[in-house]
Amino acid sequence: MTRTTRRAPTARQAALLDELLALFLAEGFAEATLDDFAARLHCSKSTLYALAPSKEQLALRVVGQFFRVATERIEKRVSAAADARERISVYLSGAAEELGVASVAFVTDVSDFAPTREVYRRNAQAAAARIRAFITEGVAEGLFRDVHAPLVGEMAGWLIEGIQAGVVGERAGVSDSDAFAGLADLLLGGLASPADR
Repeated sequence: MTRTTRRAPTARQAALLDELLALFLAEGFAEATLDDFAARLHCSKSTLYALAPSKEQLALRVVGQFFRVATERIEKRVSAAADARERISVYLSGAAEELGVASVAFVTDVSDFAPTREVYRRNAQAAAARIRAFITEGVAEGLFRDVHAPLVGEMAGWLIEGIQAGVVGERAGVSDSDAFAGLADLLLGGLASPADR
């Protein structure tokens, strides 16, 4: 059985993916056709087919790119953080910033399309794992009280998923940025060692 590997995109393809991502973030993708995308990007449908064999696969690729690039930017900022407390704060504020550019249409379309919803779910699971790791580090460093890191990380993951899906913001009447700031306050306040309270 041979495995096919995706070639790195050409400079033109990378530019088109960036343009598609900007378009998706601003307007969503469910209602548009490949013809619409080609017209908006001033390219042919065959150029888009070189990126992905269908509209659904194109959506999956572009949404995957969004999360991959956002994660890279967040992790770069996290790597400069001094301790676990700061890593949690930087991670959640970075998530808020990255999602802050996504329109309601984009979030809705990602949630309504099963393959991109799965990308979203995996991203939330990865975020929960990172929060768990930060909590474990903070406990080991003596910055946080001794807590069940997997449990707290899992609860944080559910909240992150709710924020990303727009549920938390809608119910609480706040922006995603405010929701992530609230999650940071909740976690950091709840994790504080008795000496810090």
